[in-house]
Amino acid sequence: MHRRLFLVSAASAAGLAGCGMPESGPDATPDAVSRAAYRFDGPPAITLFTMVSNENGDGAHTSMMINASQRVVFDPAGSVSHPRMIERGDVIYGMTPELAELYEGAHARETYHVIVQRREVLAPVAEKALRLVMENGRVGQAFCTQSTSRILRQLDGFETIRPTFFPLSLKRQFARLPGVTERTRYETDADDKSRAVDAFFEERTGS
Repeated sequence: MHRRLFLVSAASAAGLAGCGMPESGPDATPDAVSRAAYRFDGPPAITLFTMVSNENGDGAHTSMMINASQRVVFDPAGSVSHPRMIERGDVIYGMTPELAELYEGAHARETYHVIVQRREVLAPVAEKALRLVMENGRVGQAFCTQSTSRILRQLDGFETIRPTFFPLSLKRQFARLPGVTERTRYETDADDKSRAVDAFFEERTGS
């Protein structure tokens, strides 16, 4: 009973923040995913995003960016999407600096701020993280943090991570790992993050 009540309340809150009912369209084809691959010229790293309510301080959504042989964002049960965004199984591909900036900035708005934690890792660790998120498939409502924490604990150097449904719990666990840097992003954009996403792609297509 307690677990059921938790999932109902978590789903309700997460639906407002981004860890709710997925709004993505059909999965991109494997060919589209292959063509979208982007290799970022930087060290292998895992970046954890934690979205936090500005009203009550509650954690609302968890996702992570992986820089390996290509850079992607694992956005489990996320709601940042666009017809021109290449996404398959809750993984967003083609994470150029511009798209990475859009993703982070779209979540920071008048109702939520974003805590960004980054940890450099060895290349094999980043590659395993990439493989795990690509194989994971779509995540159900309110399971964004649970799925992220479950994947992280399978990586060398992240064994202390314990599965959790709570974004702030995972954030605290991640912060205790050696070599983690942290920053917080606040913005005052309107709550509807789809506006920022639409504007980004309109600017690049001229329509």
